[in-house]
Amino acid sequence: FYAPWCGHCKKLEPIWNEVGREMKSIGSPVKVGKMDATSYSSIASEFGVRGYPTIKLLKGDLAYNYRGPRTKDDIIEFAHRVSGALIRPLPSQQMFEHVQKRHRVFFVYIGGESPLKEKYIDAASELIVYTYFFSASEEVVPEYVTLKEVPAVLVFKDEAYFVYDEYEDGDLSSWINRERFQNYLTMDGFLLYELGDTGKLVAIAVIDEKNTSNEHTRLKSIIQEVARDYRDQFHRDFQFGHMDGNDYINTLLMDELKVPTVVVLNTSNQQYFLLDRQINSVEDMVHFISSILDGTVEAQGGDSILQRLKRIIFDAKSTIVSIFRSSPLMGCFLFGLPLGVISIMCYGIYTADADGGYIEERYEVSKSELESQEPTEESKEQEASGGAALGSTEQEPKDVLEKKKD
Repeated sequence: FYAPWCGHCKKLEPIWNEVGREMKSIGSPVKVGKMDATSYSSIASEFGVRGYPTIKLLKGDLAYNYRGPRTKDDIIEFAHRVSGALIRPLPSQQMFEHVQKRHRVFFVYIGGESPLKEKYIDAASELIVYTYFFSASEEVVPEYVTLKEVPAVLVFKDEAYFVYDEYEDGDLSSWINRERFQNYLTMDGFLLYELGDTGKLVAIAVIDEKNTSNEHTRLKSIIQEVARDYRDQFHRDFQFGHMDGNDYINTLLMDELKVPTVVVLNTSNQQYFLLDRQINSVEDMVHFISSILDGTVEAQGGDSILQRLKRIIFDAKSTIVSIFRSSPLMGCFLFGLPLGVISIMCYGIYTADADGGYIEERYEVSKSELESQEPTEESKEQEASGGAALGSTEQEPKDVLEKKKD
C-alpha cells in the first residue's frame, strides 16, 4: 500500500519491481502487487494501513505485516517464510544440516504431542513474520546436542544452541521474541525498531566503517568480544552490535555524537546511556555495562512530557531544514506564503485599530470642547453678577473684591 506523494514509497518502487520479477521467475505461489491507498482509502482502512509504504502478505483470512529492512532479499525471504507451513518438519539429519547452513537463526521443537508443543504452535503463529519454526524427532538432532528432557524447544544461532527453560526464561513467546536475533548485529533503524519489542538494552559501537584506523576497528572488536564471551552474563538484558555513521543516532538522541563511541539505548522508553569513561579494553566495556545494570550510570533522554516537547521542536526544525536543503524554492513557497498572508492580516488589523482610535479620539476632543464651552458661559454670568456686586460695594477692601470676582 503506497501513496503517490510518499518519498519512501518512491524509494521502494524499484526494489518492489525487482521482488515481483524474481518471485515470478522462480515460480513462487506468492503474487506481488501494489495499491494506491489514497485512491482506495476504504480498502486500505480495512487492512489497517496507517503509514506508507505498508507491506502485507495475505494468506487466507490472515494478513501478516512486514516490518523488516526494505531490501529485495529480505522481502523475498519474508514471503517464502510466511507463505509456507507454519511449522516445517525436519525428517532427516541431512535436512537438519541444510537448514543450519541456510538460516542464521531458527527454532526447533523436539518431541511428540504435549502442552509445550501447543504453546510452540501459538508462538509460531504470532512470530512467523520474524523467524523460522521447525519440528524434529530426537534421532534427527545432531549428536553434539544434549537434552536433559524431551519435549524441548531449542534455538540455533551464533554457531551454538540454547535450550528453553520455562523456570528461568518465563513465557515461551517472550523467550522466542528475545532470542530471534543473533547476539551481535549490524544495526539500522528498522532493526532498532524491532528490538524495542524484546525489552533489551542495545549496546552499539557507533563507527565509520570506511575508516580503517585502529580506534574504529578496536571499538567494534571489543563489542564483538563482549557479546561472544559474556553471553551467559548479559544476553537476557543486552543486545550487541555496531552502526555505520552517527546520523540516525543523532536524530534519535537529539544530540551530536562523536565517532567512534559507544551508546546504550533503551528502545522501549527512549532512554540512553553515554560513556562515562574511555573504553580501551573488554574489561572497560564490561564495567560500563555492569554500571548500567546496577544503576550507577545515569540514564538520559526518556519519554517525559518535557522530552516529548523537545522532540516536537527538534522534528519540526529538522523538517524545515531538510526542506530548505533539498528544495529552497519549495521551502520559500511553503513557509513564505503563509507568513505573507499572516503579515497582511496583522497589518489590516493594526490599521483598522488605528483608524478607530483616531475617530474615538476626535469624538473625545469635540466632547471636551463642548464641555469647555459650558464653563465659559457660566463664567460670563458670574462676571455679570460679580460686576453688579462690585458696584454696590465700592467701600470693601481691594483684595476682598478680587476674591469675589474670582
